[in-house]
Amino acid sequence: MSTPAGPLVRIRPPGRWEALNLSALWRFRDLLWALALRDIKLRYRQTVLGVLWVVLQPLLGAGIFAFVFGRIAKLDSGGVPYVLFTYVGLLAWNLFSTTATKATTALVSNASLVSKVAFPRLLLPLSAAVSGLVDFAVGLAAGIILFAIAGWPPGLGLVVAPFWLVLLLLLALGGGLIAGALAVAYRDVVHVMPVALQLLLYASPVGYAISAIPEGWPRTLYQLNPLAAMIEGFRTGVLGTGASDVKTALYAAATAVVLFIAGLVFFRRRERQFADVI
Repeated sequence: MSTPAGPLVRIRPPGRWEALNLSALWRFRDLLWALALRDIKLRYRQTVLGVLWVVLQPLLGAGIFAFVFGRIAKLDSGGVPYVLFTYVGLLAWNLFSTTATKATTALVSNASLVSKVAFPRLLLPLSAAVSGLVDFAVGLAAGIILFAIAGWPPGLGLVVAPFWLVLLLLLALGGGLIAGALAVAYRDVVHVMPVALQLLLYASPVGYAISAIPEGWPRTLYQLNPLAAMIEGFRTGVLGTGASDVKTALYAAATAVVLFIAGLVFFRRRERQFADVI
C-alpha cells in the first residue's frame, strides 16, 4: 500500500525538557492578538464607562495615595506634585499587577481551549502581557494630559523608561508562568495571588519614594524587592527626578531575567500535563 503524497503533519506531546518552540509561537501570532483582544472586550463589555476604567483606577488611587502620604504623612516627593508622583508609580504597578494576575489565571480560565485545541499553551499567559500593555498605553495617554495640567513636562530620562517596563513585564511573566502552571493542579494559587499582590503593593514604592525608608539595614532589606528599583526607576525616568542606583538596578534586572527564564522552563516542563489535569 503506497503512502499518499503531500505534506505529513505529525502531532506529538512536547517532551519534558523540550526547548521553547519560537517558530510555533510565530505561526500562532494571530491567535495571540485575538486572545488579547478578547480579554480586553470581555473585561469592559456591558460597562457604562468601558475603557475609561483603565484611567479611573490609577487616577483615583493616585488621589488617595496623595492624600494619605502627601497631606497626612507629609512625605517628600522631590518637588513633584504628589498626584503626578503616585500616578506614574501606579501606571508601572498596574502593568505588573495586571500581567501577573492574568498570566496566573490564563490557563484555568481557558480550560476548554487547553483540553480540546492544539496550540502553544504559552500564548495564553503571553496574551496577558499584550492586554496589560494596551491598558498601560491608555493610562499613559491620560497621564500626558495630567502632565500638561500639572505643568510638569517629562525629562530626558524618559528614554530609559522602556527599559524598566521590559523588566516589569519579565518579572510579572516569570512569576505568572510559574503560578499559572501550578494553578492548573492547585487552584489555591488563584486565590493566593491577589492577596500576595495586595501585600506587595504596600511593600513597593508606589505611593511613596524609597527615600522614605530609613537608611541602613531597613532600606537594604526593602530593596531586596526588585519591584522597588523598577518602579522607582520608571518614575525617575518619566519625571526626571534624581537618578537610579546602579547596584539595585543591576540586581532588579538580573532577578527579572532569571525569574522569567525559570518561569519558561517550569511552564514547558509541566505543559504536557495541562490537558489531562485541568
